[in-house]
Amino acid sequence: MMRDPDHARMIFEEIGKLFPEAKCELHYTSNLDLLVAIILSAQTTDEAVNQVTQTLFNRYRTLQDYATASLSDLEAMIRSIGLYRSKARNIQSMAQKVRDDFSGVIPSVQMELESLPGVGRKTANVYLAEWHHVPRIAVDTHVRRVSIRLGLAGAEDSVVVIENRLMTQFPEADWIVLHHRLIFFGRYFCKAKKPECLNCPLYDVCIEPVFKR
Repeated sequence: MMRDPDHARMIFEEIGKLFPEAKCELHYTSNLDLLVAIILSAQTTDEAVNQVTQTLFNRYRTLQDYATASLSDLEAMIRSIGLYRSKARNIQSMAQKVRDDFSGVIPSVQMELESLPGVGRKTANVYLAEWHHVPRIAVDTHVRRVSIRLGLAGAEDSVVVIENRLMTQFPEADWIVLHHRLIFFGRYFCKAKKPECLNCPLYDVCIEPVFKR
């Protein structure tokens, strides 16, 4: 399962040629905006989140705005997003907890972040990497699929195991960029149903190409 450093470097560089500008596609102007957007993005496309947050961020600008919002109004503003009811509750509860338990400052420590409603390991990793530039690899559905197809992880591996495998195989300095490249590769090229197998520069190292040459 473990790839040698040269093999991992080749994967990193080849995906980089396809997506040299890979980056977070969520729109935000503050760390609160970012955290809310990440919570909303679970099982939802970034494009759908950005459409909602155009108006959401104009109405709710502070923790107190979210903490004291009418839950029905908050739900109505994100109704087009999957799981909008639970996400609305989590966002409001997150704001209340940050206000009451962290003096109104979103924590920058992993365990403290994960204590917030709606914030799991992936959300915390994305937030820390994007806002604080802390080396992290967040494993979402795209990262998981690509890692398995390229033999960087096993199909039976949990997201935590996949995260650890990736951190072992790639240098820490590349983790944040790797995360974005794997997401772009999975989102726009090595897609779940119609991957670009026949044009893929990594076809020869793919464990199970969906389309055979």
